[in-house]
Amino acid sequence: MKNFSTWLLACFMVMFWAFRVIVTLMAQLNQDFGGIVPINETLEIILLFVTLVCIILVVKRKLVGALIYLLIYGLYFGTDVFNGISMMISNSSSESASILPATSFMNLFVSFIGVILPIAVLLDMLVDKGRKNHPKDKKTDWFYTNEQFDRKLDDRADKNNYRTL
Repeated sequence: MKNFSTWLLACFMVMFWAFRVIVTLMAQLNQDFGGIVPINETLEIILLFVTLVCIILVVKRKLVGALIYLLIYGLYFGTDVFNGISMMISNSSSESASILPATSFMNLFVSFIGVILPIAVLLDMLVDKGRKNHPKDKKTDWFYTNEQFDRKLDDRADKNNYRTL
């Protein structure tokens, strides 16, 4: 992880994970956390553990981690975003446009972040060329790839393998 953007995304992943842990814990204790509630508490707990594995894989620059992260968060938060947007559209088109509570907007905003963050992580992984098996390192490759620094052996070179007794 050499890029600053990669470090930032990993930090955001950890912060969003910690935020979801707090939200789930507060829901388990039957307390309100600013109106933000988990969509499904049991599924949320499972996703928190799977997210830990995904964070480790993303830090190790494995594409599988970013794909799993996008899949689970896209399915979990994507349905909530879709339902929230469709609810806002149906309420705005009705004649008696009722005002949605602020808690539903907060939940929609958090779900939107839950969809955008995995997409950004996947795009960062796809764009980053340093995640390959044999990345170029400019600090040392100049020495190992230049032939002018190779040691030339001549007929006087010592080719014996000495043993120590």
